[in-house]
Amino acid sequence: LLGDVRGRRVLDGGCGPGLYLAELLTRGAQAIGFDQSSDMVRLARQRLGPDVTIHQHDLDQPLDWLPDESIDLAVLALVIHYVRNRVAALRELHRVLRPQGRLVLSTSHPTADWLDDGGSYFDARHAQQQWSCGMQHRFWRQPLQRWIEEFTAAGFTLDTLIEHQPQQAMAHRHPADYTRLSQEPGFIAFRLRKTPALSLTCEDAL
Repeated sequence: LLGDVRGRRVLDGGCGPGLYLAELLTRGAQAIGFDQSSDMVRLARQRLGPDVTIHQHDLDQPLDWLPDESIDLAVLALVIHYVRNRVAALRELHRVLRPQGRLVLSTSHPTADWLDDGGSYFDARHAQQQWSCGMQHRFWRQPLQRWIEEFTAAGFTLDTLIEHQPQQAMAHRHPADYTRLSQEPGFIAFRLRKTPALSLTCEDAL
């Protein structure tokens, strides 16, 4: 979804231990990352060394260390469903993206959330899961329509939507999960385009 990133300034929001940052750098991007967790920032710095800019920052706070229109592409990989004020965070990303900039983000598929959490598909609420490692996972779930409404409220236009299917190699290592994810979506990804502000002429106003 990101396309050719060579020479482009790419922001990885919620970068975790730097896996996407490492891939972006390998592909020739000028990558910048941030994460709320000090442990993740430390791991990312260990992975990538001192020459890569990585901030500790909460996406629920303004990106006041980034000027307007300073980023070509932004990535939010499995991050947006942890953010309290998603529209405000998306508007900040819209602000720092250059004209016609792109935001690529992924989240758990609304159908998967519904099947796992129960209730109505149209519910919009916090859900909680217990992972196999014992960690409690709390996240925001909502129907697809609500996600699109939040994207457009922040000033983005939807370019592309992908509903992931598992790679064939997964069938040998995790056959049960492979069978399930071949029939039920687990994740969804979007490529959003920054919508330029419209400038009205006198004729338009009339």
